Amino acid sequence: MIKQTFGITKVPFLQSDFSLLPHQQEIVDVIHIHAQHGGLCVVTGDPGVGKTTIKKSIEKRAAQKDHLIISFSKTMDTYNKIIRQMAESLELDGSEKTIEREIHALIHEHSRNNKILITIIDEAHLLDLDSLRRLRLMFDRFPRRHNLILFGQNDLMLRLSYKNYEDIKSRITYSKELKRISDDQLMEFIQRETKAVRLPKNSFEDAALELILRSVNGNLRLCANLCYGSLLEACRIGERIVDHSHVNSVLIQPHWRNHEELLDGGKDD
Repeated sequence: MIKQTFGITKVPFLQSDFSLLPHQQEIVDVIHIHAQHGGLCVVTGDPGVGKTTIKKSIEKRAAQKDHLIISFSKTMDTYNKIIRQMAESLELDGSEKTIEREIHALIHEHSRNNKILITIIDEAHLLDLDSLRRLRLMFDRFPRRHNLILFGQNDLMLRLSYKNYEDIKSRITYSKELKRISDDQLMEFIQRETKAVRLPKNSFEDAALELILRSVNGNLRLCANLCYGSLLEACRIGERIVDHSHVNSVLIQPHWRNHEELLDGGKDD
């Protein structure tokens, strides 16, 4: 609908195709420097502040011949199932008894071919830390040029700060907590998304933009969703400029209301 209304070939604000903001690019650059020398990197932040965008950018390096990327996110599984995820990422299909040995053999083979090795664990705040310790012991036998990256919410670092996990925390070579995005950064994001698909500069009225920024409170994912939903609302009624009424049409949907507002709405009913 958006393509037909605006005569464009690509839809903006789809989270599978974001380009990095400058502060995200800086994190990616630092992580790749650590990958060249070996490291343990931790990136934390509230949901929606850009961790997934950074992770996907790193995963794209898998297409390069000099990189090997292992990535998984089912962190509530047992240690053995996590190892199985790693094996699947490497396209290995060994038995439970031999799978760790096969992973090590393949990793060392890639290392001898001068590949940069990166393992990404997403949703690491859900990972049982005893499983993380077992993974750490496994990664200690990996080649030197290997970077383990943990992506998780802010309580991950709090858990790692407990004294009984000092053996893990002491190995961290780089960590970054992503803060909520500033309004200027969000405006840059909106402008980049609209420019990339050649939407007219006035596709969003100033009042609509102000309402979007106020409503998302520095959350990049919510900003993308609200912009996309507002564009759909405008297109649905055949309009080519998003105003505050289109934004409000999205904001009245239940999933945009917080817990207290939902409780109050229930009482009113």
